[in-house]
Amino acid sequence: MVFCGRAAACGAGTIVNAISTFRGAAFALDIHTSAEVMLREEEKGVYGVIEGGGDTRLIELAVEDTLSRFDLDFGGVVKTSSEIPQASGLKSSSAAANATVLATLAAIGESLSREDAVRIGVGSAVKAGVTITGAFDDAAASCLGGVVVTNNRSCEILRREEVESEVVVYIPRVRAFSRDANVLRARLIAPLVEDANRLAEAGDYWHAMTLNGLLYCAALDFSPAPILDALEAGAVSASLSGTGPSYVAITDGDATKAVVGVWGRLNGRVIKTKINNNGAYVMEDKL
Repeated sequence: MVFCGRAAACGAGTIVNAISTFRGAAFALDIHTSAEVMLREEEKGVYGVIEGGGDTRLIELAVEDTLSRFDLDFGGVVKTSSEIPQASGLKSSSAAANATVLATLAAIGESLSREDAVRIGVGSAVKAGVTITGAFDDAAASCLGGVVVTNNRSCEILRREEVESEVVVYIPRVRAFSRDANVLRARLIAPLVEDANRLAEAGDYWHAMTLNGLLYCAALDFSPAPILDALEAGAVSASLSGTGPSYVAITDGDATKAVVGVWGRLNGRVIKTKINNNGAYVMEDKL
């Protein structure tokens, strides 16, 4: 017998990067990664396929860890496809893990709270070596939607809020893997990042986000110019997303068009999207 499930999860943008303090904040983007899981009781091992190529260990572990939660020893295939560029700072790994966990749950007919599903994916990401902090903030935003503020050490959600806003994303033509980030330099700015944490935990997300961007650009050797260009064009807030190389801006109305224009002159790709308040979802139609 074949067990099948499909699901999708959101990308995310950074408000406060948790690499310095293990406390972070993020918001869900309306771009997605989808996962398709096909399992058989008689098969052994999980084989991953990523559309366009890439390291499949994370999605394989996400299936195995979900099955292990229910003491199941099935094998099969997990396939993912994505609108989110890999190694861009837009949480492609978190989205892939979340989508895979939810698709596996759908395939085996089991359910967990969204928070517990996120924790499985975070554990898989740590095992796969694709995250420094555990990325609970990114994963929670990707799965739950809206804005989330978290303690990544305890995998605790400190606050979540639905926020309506347009978002502009600038993706330079380079890639930057989280595992390669200069953690020592990032830890040097921890006392200043604490200020951003306090702002985010009080609900002042956009001041926290801009402060975060300027601090991490300095620590991780990225240019702050795109942040300042976006603010000059009327953005409410702008930041480096994750450990780069992408930048995100919170915008509205004419400012959205202005930021798209300013960032469109840079070498890279610009995406106009919005905060997604719904988060991840299971595709109910069976394969």
